[in-house]
Amino acid sequence: MNAVVEVRDVHVVHKARSGGLFRRDRVYALTGADLTVAAGETVGVVGESGCGKSTLARVLVGVQRPTSGTVAFRGRDLWTMPPAERRTTVGAGVGMVFQDPSTAMNRRLPVRRILRDPLDVHQRGTRPEREDRVRELMALVGLPRALADALPGQLSGGQRQRVAIARALALDPALVVADEPTSALDVSVRAQILNLLLDLKERLGLALVFVSHDIQTVRRMSDRVITMYLGRIVEETPADRVTGAARHPYTRALFSATPGLLDPIDPIPLTGPVPSATRPPSGCPFRTRCWKADGLCAEVMPEFSAASRPGHRYRCHHPVQEEETTRDLADLARQEP
Repeated sequence: MNAVVEVRDVHVVHKARSGGLFRRDRVYALTGADLTVAAGETVGVVGESGCGKSTLARVLVGVQRPTSGTVAFRGRDLWTMPPAERRTTVGAGVGMVFQDPSTAMNRRLPVRRILRDPLDVHQRGTRPEREDRVRELMALVGLPRALADALPGQLSGGQRQRVAIARALALDPALVVADEPTSALDVSVRAQILNLLLDLKERLGLALVFVSHDIQTVRRMSDRVITMYLGRIVEETPADRVTGAARHPYTRALFSATPGLLDPIDPIPLTGPVPSATRPPSGCPFRTRCWKADGLCAEVMPEFSAASRPGHRYRCHHPVQEEETTRDLADLARQEP
């Protein structure tokens, strides 16, 4: 596998504002994360708010330095590089699409300058070549030339996000990380932006990491789906198996909460307290809400186990059986005290 980026045993721990006078609490934002993204594939990342999705995205683009662990881009550890080399490597090799394009752009700069800025910073080509590249980028994402001199405030939300995508592609990156790229857009515009990302991925051979709360969209967009819970990656599933054949109870519960067109919604109920990232529970962090949890779950965090299909692995002492339906699991969860 031709890996673009590899994350190995990455931990991110922040100091919180809470705690005592001499010892502040710690927030365990990411714990033991392992992930490899290959050239040309799309990896979706799902989980509830606060599970570490955005922290993982920031680690992948070199914005967040891990507390421990390694992040390798094309085989080289980003955080052992000299700072200037790291900025060049990340700036040219990785593109980022943010959740709200209006806050990710300088409102005083026209579209032309916004798209030319990465080319100017990295000194790509001559001035006429940079102007040609700006026109090429606008055509690539379906923006009319007439908008080249428009300010971000004069654009619609969908047009601003197209500008953000074009800027992310300006330097021909090998990897694009999209962190909730459609959550600030109207429903009708979301479909346009998602189709654009899929089209660009196929045409340009991009590796794409797609982070979103919209788990059905992640399933449609992705080759693999990563499920995160309380800063940990708990399952890695081929996208075509994530709805009906996921082995981790949390993944099944997460995907059961979205209505389908053919079957009425029958969510798996999750009870019990949502744990804090400052004081995560012992053992498996999902045990406080899991209907399968027992004493072993409280003692030991399970290691990854391989499912029957290659590329599918999970961390659970009592995994869901592949033949169990979501309806069966919902009934079992309701029967538990």
